[in-house]
Amino acid sequence: MNIGIAIGRIGGVDGVALETEKWIEVLQRMGHRIFIISGEFQNWKINPERDTLVKEMSFFDPSCQWDQENAFFEPDEDPMELLYHVDNYSNIIAGQMLDWLHKNKIDVLISENASALPAHLSMGLAIKKVVTRTRIKTISHDHDFAWERGDRYVSPFQEINDFVADTFPLREPNVINAVINSNAKKDLWEKYGKEAVVVPNVMDFDKPFGQKSESNGNLRYELGLKDDDILLFQVTRIVRRKGIETAIELVHRLQDQRIKLIITGSHADDEGSIYYNELVSLIDKLDLDEQVIFAAHIINHKGQLGGMGNTYSLSDAYANANSCTYFSTYEGFGNAFVEAVLAKKPIYVNNYKPVYWPDIGSKGFKTVMIEDGILTDQAVNDIAEIIYNEKLNREIAEFNWKLGKKYFSFDTLQEKLEEIFQKF
Repeated sequence: MNIGIAIGRIGGVDGVALETEKWIEVLQRMGHRIFIISGEFQNWKINPERDTLVKEMSFFDPSCQWDQENAFFEPDEDPMELLYHVDNYSNIIAGQMLDWLHKNKIDVLISENASALPAHLSMGLAIKKVVTRTRIKTISHDHDFAWERGDRYVSPFQEINDFVADTFPLREPNVINAVINSNAKKDLWEKYGKEAVVVPNVMDFDKPFGQKSESNGNLRYELGLKDDDILLFQVTRIVRRKGIETAIELVHRLQDQRIKLIITGSHADDEGSIYYNELVSLIDKLDLDEQVIFAAHIINHKGQLGGMGNTYSLSDAYANANSCTYFSTYEGFGNAFVEAVLAKKPIYVNNYKPVYWPDIGSKGFKTVMIEDGILTDQAVNDIAEIIYNEKLNREIAEFNWKLGKKYFSFDTLQEKLEEIFQKF
C-alpha cells in the first residue's frame, strides 16, 4: 500500500518524531511505500519523490504560534477572529494535503499526534477536513492528549475550548486510534465511546545498542572520570517530572565517591531553568559537585562529530553505564526504560503514573521500583547490591532484554500494525 504520514516535524529527537521513524522502518519492512507531508524536516535527507514540505504545518510557523498565543496564553477579547484564522489556514493546509493524497495515490493516512494534541490548531482541523471529505482509511497515532497536560490547552473562551474538544482527538468513523498506553485507551472509551488499539513504543532489538566500542571508550575520560568510577546514567531531558532529584539523593545515600551520576539532558529543556537551578542547589547542598555531571555538551541523539571533540550518541552513553536511574513521576510511555533494557543495563524506577505498572512493570521486568519518589533504605540496599554485584547486574540485564524483545520490539509493532490494517 501507499501510506501517507502527516506530522508537524520529522527528524527531530522528540518522542513523536523518533517513534514515527520506527513506524516508517517497520512499514517499509512490511512492503509498504511511505510518503511524508510535514512542516519541518529536521536532520532529514529529503527525498523529493516521497517527502513534501508544507511550511504552514510547522510548529514554528508564525500562523501556528499566533494561534497558540491567542488561544491559550494572551487571548484577544474576541475569540471569533482566532477561529476564523484557524479555519482559513486549515483550508490552506487541507488543499495541499488533498493534492498530496491524490498525487501519491495514498491508501492509508497516518496522523502523527497532529490529531491528538492541539499544539497546531490549523493542522489538526485540516486533517479532520481531509479525513471527513475523502473518507480515507486513517490511523490517528495519539501520543498524548490535551487533558493530560493540565491547563496548558485550556482557553478562557468557551468557544475555543469547544473547538478543541470537537477537533482533538480525531474520532471519525473511518479513523482507528492507536494510543501508546492502556490508560489512554480507557480515556478514549470513557470520554467518547471510541475504541482504540494500544501500540507501545518500541525499539529495534535486532540491532546492536549500548555496546562498548573503540569510538565510545573515551567518553568517561572526556567527562573527567577515572577507570574505577561507577557510572549511573540519567538518560532523560531535564524537566521536573523526570524526578532527577531522587537520583541525586540516591548518589548521596550510597556514600561512595566512585559513583557518578551522568545527566544527559540539557538545562535548555527546562523553561526558565527553574528546575535545573533547584537541582544545582541540591547538588551543592549535598556536596556532590564531583559526583553529579551534566553531559549534554557531548551527548546527543545523533552522535555526530562536532566542536572541539567528539559528541556521543545515547547508545554510547548506555555503553558506559553500570545501570540507569529513571525516577519519573509521570510519563506517556517511557522510552528511556526500554532503551536501558535494550542496552542491557539494570534500571531503577519510580512507579510513574499512569503507565509504568499497568503497561511495563507488570510484564515481569526485574528492577528496583519505588513508590511516590521515596527512596527507602531497602531500595537503596537493593540498588547497591545490583551496582556492586557484577554477576547479578548481568543476569538482570539479560533477563530484562529477553522480556523487552518479547513485548517492545519491532516485531511487536509489526503485529500491532497488521492488527490495525485488518480492522480496515
